[in-house]
Parts: sequence; structure tokens; C-alpha cells
Amino acid sequence: MAQKPSIPKGTRDFSPQEMVRRNYIFDTIKQVFQRYGYLPIETPAMENLSTLMGKYGEEGDKLIFKILNSGDFKEGVDMSVDSKQLVNKISEKALKYDLTVPFARYVVQHQSEITFPFKRYQIQPVWRADRPQKGRYREFYQCDADVIGSNSLINEVELTQMIDDVFTTLKVPVLIKINNRKILSGIAEVIGEKEKIVTITVAIDKLDKIGADGVNKELKENGVSDSAIQKLQPLIEFKGTTLEKVNFLKTLLASSEIGLKGIEEVEYIFKTVDELKLNTAKVELDITLARGLNYYTGAIFEVKANVGTFTSSICGGGRYDDLTGIFGLPDMSGVGISFGADRIYDVLNELNLYPDTVSASTKLLFVAFNEKDQSDMLPLLAKVRKAGINSEIYPNTKADAKKQFTYGESKNIPFVVSVKEGVLTLKNIVSGEKEELSIENIINKLK
Repeated sequence: MAQKPSIPKGTRDFSPQEMVRRNYIFDTIKQVFQRYGYLPIETPAMENLSTLMGKYGEEGDKLIFKILNSGDFKEGVDMSVDSKQLVNKISEKALKYDLTVPFARYVVQHQSEITFPFKRYQIQPVWRADRPQKGRYREFYQCDADVIGSNSLINEVELTQMIDDVFTTLKVPVLIKINNRKILSGIAEVIGEKEKIVTITVAIDKLDKIGADGVNKELKENGVSDSAIQKLQPLIEFKGTTLEKVNFLKTLLASSEIGLKGIEEVEYIFKTVDELKLNTAKVELDITLARGLNYYTGAIFEVKANVGTFTSSICGGGRYDDLTGIFGLPDMSGVGISFGADRIYDVLNELNLYPDTVSASTKLLFVAFNEKDQSDMLPLLAKVRKAGINSEIYPNTKADAKKQFTYGESKNIPFVVSVKEGVLTLKNIVSGEKEELSIENIINKLK
């Protein structure tokens, strides 16, 4: 019995039509990255397990896909040891969880070849052993832009502009939420739980999903005192404008030097962005935004679509002051953002926001009904392609007109050219309009 074909849960196949749409997203993002001076790099699909472990927090580490050293991993391995020791013996590599940690590794490894500040972008797949659900996949693409070797807040301002440029081009209205990890550190300090900053940020980051009661329960289960949880409540419940939130924080964090530094950084970003005027994006301070990744130390970003039923983040990022220090290059501050291409794809599909030009990759189809006409068409086809017009010819001359035209329609090819007694006829499939034109005029019309 033949095996039923399938793919792993949390992964997807993409048809040609879907790939044309995905490439539109990638190209839009890439053009914005390049406009701001970012250059491309690539890193391997897999990294040493030691490079990735311990960089994403306890919850993130559980989602790293580990790779067996080889198919015969049992050879020479004591299988009686406990599972954790066993994994360490049979797996030394892993699929990359994100693009930022491999980027930090790349910077340290290639530091002698790099001019700082170094602005790079990277568009590659990443893998997470997550529970698949709407908008959450085990294999997905990230589109990252990072600048490392500069602690200037101008970088944060430019990243906000880049987010705005991308989503303005894609016609998706978005809300950019901004916070600062220094503010969160200050909050942990003033409620008397400085050592539990990671526990607090991981819990607060789930506020949208589990609500205030869920956050409080998680904090209590992780050893945060009742009095500290009580002091957190005004923060969790506070609603207001960005200015009102800033004033509230200035009062709350008056005794915290690091907290006040975070407020100062946030104020600069909002003031400068406001002066520069974004195209369509809205920006707000979200004092409960934490982003669970341990390596963030300053500004943090999260972007949500302001339209449709999609509620997940479609872009995020932040400032990390010493990520490269883990690999032996201390005090190298960086900041970056990551666009979730798969989630953006789902949003554009739901809202049908693709331009008409994206629906077809082939613009012109040549059809012929005998071998002589087909032979005459081949040099014309070459001329059209040389002019930069995507075109193809139906290869089987025995197929009737209906079959050939149906082929063109199924591929959303907007124009068809046929020949009869040496005369070319161009047909617009959408309007049904027909014209007898020379090949030069067809080229001019389609260009």
C-alpha cells in the first residue's frame, strides 16, 4: 500500500500563487531595509546547541529543535543515563530559534572584517518546537534588521520609521507598541523584587492572553511576594495616553535610577518620532509590554495589525546591550526588529490587500495550433523575454483553443497572443478586448 504523503504539523507547502504573494512581502521589506542602509547576510540553518541554549529564557530553551548527531547516534553512547545527559551526548546542534543570536555569533566571529556600526538584514527561516495554532508555526520566516556597535537612540527612531514604511506600502494599518526594559527593571526594583525581573517580565508579557488574574497567579507561583504583586496592580490596570503613562511612571519610579533612565529614552523616541511624522502607523507606550526574551536591555517594540481578526504580533524587536558578550565581545550594543513574514502573509490574505500586479508572474502567453505557427512564434517569444516581459508558450499544438486559453486563465496570465496567417492578435483576458498588433507594438503596450 502506498504511503499517504504528509508534512509535519506546524509547517506548510506554498503553491506558485502563494509564493508570488510571499515574494511581494519579502521584496517590500527588503527594499525598505536597503533604503535605510542595511546590507544582507546569511547564517546556517543549524547552529551549535551551545550557541543557542540559555539565550531565550527557560521557556524559549524548551522550544529549540535539537538535531541528532547522526542516524547511528546509539553507537558508543551509554543509553542508561538520564534523559538530559542523553540529549547532551547525542545532540550537539540545533535548528536556529531566531536570527538575532546567530547574528551576534556572526559579529563576534567576523569582527575583524566588519565596519561598525554594522547594519545588516537577514531573511531566512527559523524553527520552534511550539504548539501549532492560527498564526503560530514551527517553521516560519523572519525578516530581521539590526544595527550593532551603536547605542544612539536615532537607531530606535529609524526602526520605527522602517516599520511604518513597510506597513504603509503593504496597506496594513498598524499599532506600534513601545516600552523599555529599564522601566521594567525599575518596576521590579521599586516593588522589592529586583532579582525576579525575568519572572516578572515573562508573566507581564502574557497579560493580553491570560489577564491580570492569570499574571498574578503566575507571579505568586514563581515566588513573587503578595506585597510586591499588590504594588504591581496599579501598573497592570493603568489606562491613559502616552503622556499620562509617562507621568504615572515618573511618580512610580522616582526612587529608581534605572527606571528613570528608561523613561528618558522612551520620551526621546516618542518626541522625535512625533516630530518626523509617520505615514500611517500609530505609536503608543505600553507599560505592560515585556517581550519574554532575556537579552533585551532597552527599548522594546511590538507591532499589531489595527484591522481584521488577527491579534498576534506581526513584528517586534528591541535593544540588547551585551548579547555579543556571551561570545567574548563585551559592550557591543545593538538594536533590531523582526518582521513575521508568515503572519503578515495571513493578514494580507484575510484582508485581500495584494495589488493586482502580484496575482500573476507570467504576463503574456503565446498560443499556437500547428507546428509552423509555433515555430514562427519562438523568435518572437525570445524578443519579448529580452524586453523584460515574463512570457511563455503553450507547448502542445494539438490542444484546442479552449484548453490553451483555460491554461492561461488558471495561471492568471492577463494577455494571450495568437497567430493566424502571419497576423498576431493580442487578447486581454480580463476585458476580452482584441487587437492586431506587431510584436514591437505588443512589447510597447505591455511594458
